[in-house]
This record gives sequence, C-alpha cells and structure tokens, in this order.
Amino acid sequence: MNETGYQNFEDLIVWQKSRDLKNEIFQLVKSFPPEEKYRLIDQVIRSSRSINSQIAEGHGKRTNKDKIKYCMQARGSLSETLNHLIDASDCSYISAEQLKYFRSKLDELERILNGYIKYLKSLPPEG
Repeated sequence: MNETGYQNFEDLIVWQKSRDLKNEIFQLVKSFPPEEKYRLIDQVIRSSRSINSQIAEGHGKRTNKDKIKYCMQARGSLSETLNHLIDASDCSYISAEQLKYFRSKLDELERILNGYIKYLKSLPPEG
C-alpha cells in the first residue's frame, strides 16, 4: 500500500495467489498432447487467466457493487478451471495427485476470494 492508502490490485493476496495458480497451470499444460493445443490447453489457460484478470478489473471499478460483480465472475472462472483440470485427469493428461494438488490450490483461492467478497460487502455503500 502506498502513502495515500490506496492499494494496487497487485497488493491483493487474492490476486497474487491467482497469478501463482495461472503460472503453474501454464507450466502444467506444456506436458499435454499437441492435439489439445486449441482445445483443452487453450481453455484451461484462458479460464485460469480470467481469474486474476477479473480481480484486477473489478479492483479498478468505482463501486463496491461492481467490484463484487467482477469477483463473482472470477469465482466462476475458478470453477471452470477446476472443471478443465478434471477433464485433463479424465483424459489421463494429469495424475490423480496433480488434480488433488490443484484442487487444494483452487479451494484455498476460493476461500480467499470469498473472504474478499465478504469484506467488500461489509463496506458502507458509496454515494
């Protein structure tokens, strides 16, 4: 946080954790078969990138109501990412252990995101 008290989206723990997840998934999909490049690989990369993109975009909105809306969209992308990883497991592109690992990371991120949403909802209305 800077001297004015304004917190940049990069300072948010939820954004930092989602960035870490996005980067780990990017490394993970490098082992997927080439025929999945424009299918599952593209989908899981897009959904994982959407999580922290939505958090960042929401942070830049003026009202808490808008910030919450974008956080809810990030939560949807989080669920979509898990679904794609389950698909990858079903196709034997990742092991049960890898799925368990990413599921725990996604669960942790969801708890942090839900806490951030709860915090935003607790703030007094703007205006």
